[in-house]
Amino acid sequence: MSDSEAPAGEADSNRGLWLAIRRFFDTADGERSLRAQLEDAIDEHAAARAGDDANPTADGDLSPVERQMLKNLLHFSEHDADDVAIPRGEIIALNAAATWEEVVAAFAEHGHSRLLVYRDTLDEVIGMMHIKDVFPIIATSARPPADWTTLMRQPLFVPQARNALDVLADMRQQRVHLAVVVDEYSGTDGLITIEDLVEEIVGNIEDEHDEAAEEWIIALPGGTWECDARAELEDVAERIDPRLAEVEEAVDTLGGLAFVLAESVPAIGTVVTHPSGWRMEVTDADETHVKRLRLHPPENREDPEE
Repeated sequence: MSDSEAPAGEADSNRGLWLAIRRFFDTADGERSLRAQLEDAIDEHAAARAGDDANPTADGDLSPVERQMLKNLLHFSEHDADDVAIPRGEIIALNAAATWEEVVAAFAEHGHSRLLVYRDTLDEVIGMMHIKDVFPIIATSARPPADWTTLMRQPLFVPQARNALDVLADMRQQRVHLAVVVDEYSGTDGLITIEDLVEEIVGNIEDEHDEAAEEWIIALPGGTWECDARAELEDVAERIDPRLAEVEEAVDTLGGLAFVLAESVPAIGTVVTHPSGWRMEVTDADETHVKRLRLHPPENREDPEE
């Protein structure tokens, strides 16, 4: 039976299939990456399922969570080590000169299973300690070694520009779950755990040791804001004023912005003024970095959207 003799429903189905094949192999689509085509397909699926996600997997379709994970996976290779790393200022590490009691206390206080070990400064990482090597000594009341650094293991060392997917492959191949991100001067820039990489795909993973999320940007009366220096400029721009993120230097945080404006690490009480008129008062800091700031609005404040 020819196509002209085929039932109307079957003809429509064949025509739809042919159009789908033509669209897939069309030159314009062929110039687009498979990644882009897959993301478009996910978006089209989401639009088609809009309002029908109350029972998302009843017919085998993707749930909203699955769709988001797939999109995260598609973009995973776009990140490099510096993007996913824990910043240097948040690294908890052990000084090689610490006593055994201080080592045990650090594990008990912070709840981490692995801690970096450094000599003199964090730029000189010499290894890492694993709780699995510490716990048996504690549990059996055995005498710790005279030099506890003999229990150290070696982490990975990766450059900032190393692709996140490659870092994950390195960890799997070498069976190491912690990597030190080093800058162009071989200094310590950040830290990556295998959990950090997995979270890029599945989203944030909370465990019993994680504390409740701390609010880094808090509105105060009179248009003033209390901020943690680690607050991302993108978040500051979204919540306070987009002009605060307009900076030529490569800084990502509010503390970095204060450093750039002051041209040094500003002391507590220092007030620096942003070109937009916002005044940044340092309320907590030490010799190496700013910790907290208070943002005072411009005296003649204008609507940032205008």
